[in-house]
Amino acid sequence: MAASPKTARAEANGSVPASGSTPTSGSVPPRSNVPPFTRDEDMRAFNDMLLIRRFEERAGQMYGMGLIGGFCHLYIGQEAVVVGMQMAQKEGDKIITGYRDHGHMLACGMEAKGVMAELTGRRGGYSRGKGGSMHMFSKEKHFYGGHGIVAGQVALGGGLAFANAYRGDGTVAVSYFGDGAANQGQVYETFNMAQLWKLPIVFVIENNRYAMGTSVTRSSAQPDFSRRGISFNIPGEQVDGMDVRAVRAAGLKALEHCRSGQGPMILEMQTYRYRGHSMSDPAKYRSRDEVQKMRDEQDPIEQVRARLLGEHQVAEDELKALDGKVRAVVTEAADFAQHDLEPDPSELWTDILL
Repeated sequence: MAASPKTARAEANGSVPASGSTPTSGSVPPRSNVPPFTRDEDMRAFNDMLLIRRFEERAGQMYGMGLIGGFCHLYIGQEAVVVGMQMAQKEGDKIITGYRDHGHMLACGMEAKGVMAELTGRRGGYSRGKGGSMHMFSKEKHFYGGHGIVAGQVALGGGLAFANAYRGDGTVAVSYFGDGAANQGQVYETFNMAQLWKLPIVFVIENNRYAMGTSVTRSSAQPDFSRRGISFNIPGEQVDGMDVRAVRAAGLKALEHCRSGQGPMILEMQTYRYRGHSMSDPAKYRSRDEVQKMRDEQDPIEQVRARLLGEHQVAEDELKALDGKVRAVVTEAADFAQHDLEPDPSELWTDILL
């Protein structure tokens, strides 16, 4: 989100510090209050988050090598949000998100080979190599796309929820969007209709603190995004989005609220992205110390690793072996994505709605 013209000029002239000295925008429930995970639940969370982390690391490398073109927005640091929500969802629940979408696809069970092949523009990609990073879909996994238009997926998510309600099948739509997208007008049009019609949809705001590069505290008059639905009578909750257990607990509550016919709910996931907004963003608006502090103290994967090694008494060798298996899956996906065929020129006019 853009700063005011006066502030932007001042930053350009070096008369004010870069934005974002405080990475949090509100309080979140203390971790002691979240329901514990069993050993199996922590192992699943560790595996799923690690797959996203390793996949995104490799995608970043391949982008730097020129093997991935166009835009590429990495999910590194935010893994607990989508994994925790996925652990709370039931079969048939719909998922839709924005352009930072690779993690959401992997969390819902889409194959790493198909996702990576789409990034490199190959036939084996989920959109046959013609969509790229921001345009992948899987009807089988109930994933209705990453979308490049900021907040565009919110209204589309409302449509998915309308279809759920019309069918009466008890499923819920989960629409993910960021703190920057939360300031778009169509979000509030969707809030209004969703509550008016009591649509079964969870609005998950992934507040990673900086939108495209401007701190939440400088771009949002109300930085507590869980309160954005008050004027529409939509309940909301702030969640520690770096703790997968807190995410699942909040997700279960929100999904049950929707399934019981009470209408939509907002979950503000307070999370953090370690990389820039996209691969072209050097992220000079925050300090290295700030990023490292988040990595050291709140990394979602390291939290689970610590619990597995501590309270669950899992051997470190077992976790290393699991990491090796995840890396093998990502390596296989990367190899496939580099050697699969590109779309045939005859495909230029297929899959187009006129």
